Amino acid sequence: MVPTEIKLHRKSATLELTYARREPVVLSAEFLRVNSPSAEVRGHGRSQEVLQTGKRYVAIKHIESVGNYAIKINFDDGHDSGIYSWDYLLELGENEGSLWQDYLARLQQNGQTREPLPADTQVIQIKPVAD
Repeated sequence: MVPTEIKLHRKSATLELTYARREPVVLSAEFLRVNSPSAEVRGHGRSQEVLQTGKRYVAIKHIESVGNYAIKINFDDGHDSGIYSWDYLLELGENEGSLWQDYLARLQQNGQTREPLPADTQVIQIKPVAD
């Protein structure tokens, strides 16, 4: 299903998708960012997803059309590699509640948070080497 209109609400940091024969879908910037379809977030295969942390206050800088099938969202944290197809956006809207609860549970299981780190903090991720 293709939206007839997309509105970026900067103040509320939401994206509103209007459809001809259904209620509008409103998705937060944070929800869209942590569910980006990019390889940077989803990985390149099963169980390679990268948990997105500290995205509570992320905003959408701008959106652009990708042909007649998708949009590209540019976030203020520099992330801009996800292509959100019409089908994927509708799937996000229809499953927002369960996807959000799953995300919150994964944060908790990993001892992580939605809160961003202070600007003067640098983090280096080190993956253990298998023996």
